[in-house]
Amino acid sequence: MSLPQLKNDVLLRSLLREPVPYTPIWLMRQAGRYLPEYNATRAQAGSFMGLAQNPEFACEVTLQPLRRFGLDAAILFSDILTVPDAMGLGLDFVAGEGPRFARPVRTEADVQALEVPDLGKLQYVFDAVSLIRKELDGKVPLIGFAGSPWTIACYMVEGQGSDDYRLVKSMLYQRPDLMHRMLEINARTTQQYLNAQIRAGAQAVMLFDSWGGVLSDSLFQQFSLQYTRQVVDGLIREHDGRRVPIIVFTKGGGQWLEDIAACGADAVGVDWTVNLTRARARVQDKVAFQGNLDPMTMFGGEAAIRSEARRVLEDFGPVRQGGHVFNFGHGISRFTDPEAVGILVDEVHSYSSRFHGA
Repeated sequence: MSLPQLKNDVLLRSLLREPVPYTPIWLMRQAGRYLPEYNATRAQAGSFMGLAQNPEFACEVTLQPLRRFGLDAAILFSDILTVPDAMGLGLDFVAGEGPRFARPVRTEADVQALEVPDLGKLQYVFDAVSLIRKELDGKVPLIGFAGSPWTIACYMVEGQGSDDYRLVKSMLYQRPDLMHRMLEINARTTQQYLNAQIRAGAQAVMLFDSWGGVLSDSLFQQFSLQYTRQVVDGLIREHDGRRVPIIVFTKGGGQWLEDIAACGADAVGVDWTVNLTRARARVQDKVAFQGNLDPMTMFGGEAAIRSEARRVLEDFGPVRQGGHVFNFGHGISRFTDPEAVGILVDEVHSYSSRFHGA
């Protein structure tokens, strides 16, 4: 399929640490419940899965924030749990409770039964990617994404979100062999899944290691980062004559910046606990950084939003040989006023130009 020429490639160039005129911005969960038009489309779809599994609906909600704000990227509307759903775990989203699996992976027999799924079960995702690329008409790049092998494993074992990760950590300590088998399958699946998104039209991809930060130091290396690296090592790095940047984000991973930066990704996402000045020095600008405003800043009013946006940009400092993509340090809150997002985008674009150039 012939896709439109990209008109705004500032995000892609920033991720590759190439010169750009300003700092680009996109927001994790930018297509979401804080937008009334998203809620209307979700109601029309009937459920979250009805929304995610319908390429037309997924395309519509992906484009909605771009109609309101001058964001520099679109991100595919989907969910990291579509992968274990394709493995047969039976995903459902319970109102007020979040995702749940009907058949969590708890026993040796459960783990032994796991296998890389037929990616045809995820064709609705790839169809959505292609449709979004077409409808974007080259306005901004499209980011594809997946969950990290460890983060996906957390949901697979717990069966839902968790406060203490008791079940998945029990398996990790009692039967590390089972955990490694699950992570190996998740890594191979995730690698194939992201490559299929790239072939369908994703121009950058992001790996969300949302729960890597719940592990102790040595366990993070063994059970999270090792498999993140395995995914990154097998990703398509050039498509349609252009580099495909890879972003890795470990929430709570600031203590492992040097290790994460060495995993092969082009950019490292960081949460709001990380000082960007020191982060750049620690990795010597060998990767770009993405982040890292606290999403709760959006409830502080216009003055606070503008001040904190400037602080993040100043913390990163003159870009020079580095690369910076402005984002939150985690997803936007559903209670955010859309007008606050408009203020943030304006401030980042207007203030950041002074950090670019000679």
